[in-house]
Amino acid sequence: MRFSEPMHHAKFIKRYKRFFADVRIDGGTLVAHVANTGSLKTCLYEGAPCLITLTDDPSRKLKASLQFLSTPTGWAGVNTSLPNQLVHEAWTTGLIPEWREFKHARREFKISKESRIDLVLARDKDSLTNKKPHHYIEVKNVTYAEGDTAYFPDAATERGRKHLRELMRLREEGFGAELVFVVQREGCKKFRPADAIDAKYGRLLREARTAGVMIRALPCAIDPADGVTLLGESLVLDF
Repeated sequence: MRFSEPMHHAKFIKRYKRFFADVRIDGGTLVAHVANTGSLKTCLYEGAPCLITLTDDPSRKLKASLQFLSTPTGWAGVNTSLPNQLVHEAWTTGLIPEWREFKHARREFKISKESRIDLVLARDKDSLTNKKPHHYIEVKNVTYAEGDTAYFPDAATERGRKHLRELMRLREEGFGAELVFVVQREGCKKFRPADAIDAKYGRLLREARTAGVMIRALPCAIDPADGVTLLGESLVLDF
């Protein structure tokens, strides 16, 4: 996926109040929006190169958005909206063989009054209109890594546990259910749940896998001059 906006090189200074980061660019300091609710554990290195986008939208209070951080093992993508786009593009291009039978898709599909799921796939259009698609996909962004292993989550996540329970319910009802971890962290070969951070999530993830929920951890190749490529072969699921 090519970047829709030009990337600007800067230096990361610090993150604060979760959604703000100071970056240094052109000799000055700029406050950038951080579209990530996680801790960004193992991603924040003072003085490291980073990539930001800039906007002249008058409705935006912050003109900069933090997109990628440089780490000792490569780039980490911190914008949590990007993985959903990458997964939808993967369906469009036929990257994942198991998805090719589905000719129709819809993003942000409502499955209850309180919940939406990131992507649904259907063999025919009627399945989308009658609220019974064939395959449900939830997407998570992964930035936390130690050594060659990627971990999720990087902070306790009740919302993530809720999504696992919903996927298990859908699978029990006879639908396809899948959880895709988009690993926006270069240098990883394996994936594990971060049990030390959220043991309940780890237990539920294992339970979901046993119940038939498909799990993939798809790595990315990040090119600052060009874009992000989602690679089709899952990391080793080491759990």
